[in-house]
Amino acid sequence: MTHVRRAATLVALLFSGLVIGFGLFAGAASAASATSATSSVSAGAAAGVGAPSLVRAPSDPVGPTGPTAPSGSSGSTSSTDSTDSTGTSSADSTDSSDANSVDVNLKGITGKPSTGVSVIVAMTLLSLLPAIVLTCTSFTKILVVLGLTRNALGLQQTPPNQVLAGLALFLSLFIMAPVLHGINEKGVQPYLDGTKTSAQAWHDGSEPLKKFMLHNTQDDQIELLSNVAKRPVPKDREDVSMATLVPAFVLSELKQAFIIGFIIFIPFLVIDLVVSGALMALGMMMMPPVMVSLPFKLLLFVMVDGWALIIKALVASYGGG
Repeated sequence: MTHVRRAATLVALLFSGLVIGFGLFAGAASAASATSATSSVSAGAAAGVGAPSLVRAPSDPVGPTGPTAPSGSSGSTSSTDSTDSTGTSSADSTDSSDANSVDVNLKGITGKPSTGVSVIVAMTLLSLLPAIVLTCTSFTKILVVLGLTRNALGLQQTPPNQVLAGLALFLSLFIMAPVLHGINEKGVQPYLDGTKTSAQAWHDGSEPLKKFMLHNTQDDQIELLSNVAKRPVPKDREDVSMATLVPAFVLSELKQAFIIGFIIFIPFLVIDLVVSGALMALGMMMMPPVMVSLPFKLLLFVMVDGWALIIKALVASYGGG
């Protein structure tokens, strides 16, 4: 126990000695640095007092010299100077006015439509194309007649609706070809060439279509639509507005399509009556007459070349063929 205490005391003494020695060393170092800084400041002050100044005092400014008089007469010189100054000032004013002026060139503003305008017009027409085809062309009449022909044969989905619609569309293009040519020649091309404004192109381009619709519209339908709209009936057919002409044309087309469908139904109805009477006479009342009459209908339709007759009748109803 005594040895432990002695060892602890010895360690404490050693640690105290190290701390005291480190403190003395730090104080001596700070004192030396302070002494060197003081000596450097005194040396600088001594050098500043004893050395001559190298900065030179500024000299007096020299005033500008007067202009030298040119040789020759004073009058010509003054006039020349005034002329030069006047010309220079006018040139400067002209340059400044040219720099601040804005030129507006209106040439070509009524020329050909830009590509953006043409694209907008084309997209608008494409969006309205289904309605135009259904109401202003022969498509509706042809499609209704073909549908009634399929029903008269007793066929439900043969030919399919897509086939009938495609056939009606191409027959409509064949019938409307002269009208489309007139619209292109009178309205579309002059507008694209810049020779007509949009209003003039619309008025001239719609004339062939309006003439076609008036030629295939009955007066009774025009009078009916005018009375429904509470408008006076025009004395001249050319004065009918498109708002009245379009529905009147559609009603006329549907009426003519139903008349053609009635004529197509008659021979097939006769076949159904004959087959039904024969089945009743044979006592085959449970046999569907439609199933028995269908082969005879198809045979009759093929023998008389029914599709050709219907297409010729449709085209002839518009003044062609």
